[in-house]
Amino acid sequence: MIYNNIIKAVFKNRPNRFIAECEINNEKAVVHVKNTGRCRELLVKDTDVYLEYFPESSRKTKYDLITVNKNGRLINMDSSAPNKVIYEALKNGKNILNLNEPLSYLKMEHKYKQSRFDVYAETKSSKIFAEIKGVTLEENNIVMFPDAPTERGVKHIMELIDAKENGYNTYIIFVIQMEKPAYFTPNYKTHNEFGMALQLAESKGVNILAYDCIITETSITLNNQVDIKLY
Repeated sequence: MIYNNIIKAVFKNRPNRFIAECEINNEKAVVHVKNTGRCRELLVKDTDVYLEYFPESSRKTKYDLITVNKNGRLINMDSSAPNKVIYEALKNGKNILNLNEPLSYLKMEHKYKQSRFDVYAETKSSKIFAEIKGVTLEENNIVMFPDAPTERGVKHIMELIDAKENGYNTYIIFVIQMEKPAYFTPNYKTHNEFGMALQLAESKGVNILAYDCIITETSITLNNQVDIKLY
């Protein structure tokens, strides 16, 4: 996944969830934040960030905040990126779901009862649902999700359990928007209910996977499977 017209800037302030104030060559710029999460550990005053510039755009802001340099580590915080890199990998035939047979059908977003899952796919012998979660929270090289309570995330997990019990092959995929973390774990401190739901999902046969990504100033690419510690 490639970004165009990337410009280096310095983060200054975040007045609300959708807007940041940055400096580009000592000039103030209003920037769209493509992640409505808290991201407090990322958006620290005077941190270097990378923006995608849309010079011909008629929108209010001509910049999107894409990547943050956190103590020398590039972290992509574009919330639309995880779905795109998973779709790209699946479409290119990468066996990231660890299946025994190739996909014969692939579609992004598909409704199941009260949920809309990120991926629906089929093989010769199975029907698959997958929900994708982007991960940007890191402490001491350990990555966690969520960074804020997510009742919607718990709902998705319970619906995946229901789909599994109704014959679907189900997955939760955590896309870690940085490279080479030690492992992934649920953020029990922030939302214990989500972590407990994830444990329940594993016990019910839902597949739980985590992948890190190679991040550059201009791209994000799905990389390697990462260890998961649920307990």
